Amino acid sequence: MTYSDFTCQKLETDLQLTLEEANLYATIPSVEVRHAFVDILEENVPLALSINTEKARSELIIAPALVELRKVLGHKISLFSGVSSMVAPQ
Repeated sequence: MTYSDFTCQKLETDLQLTLEEANLYATIPSVEVRHAFVDILEENVPLALSINTEKARSELIIAPALVELRKVLGHKISLFSGVSSMVAPQ
């Protein structure tokens, strides 16, 4: 099945699944968004959408959001841009 043909209804029918909706994030407390991050998105989102490529969205929206998440989490996560797989050195 191609991505453009994918629907949840087709998934349920073809694979005989029952999909149930749940709010997985109901118990997670909200976090205050920094004004600097809002400013970045206000500048970047219209540009990314006007360029209208996956690369533009990745660089101008997704990457800043991941960097902001890293800040919120106290730099306890790492980002590996462009890395398709990681192999442990031997």
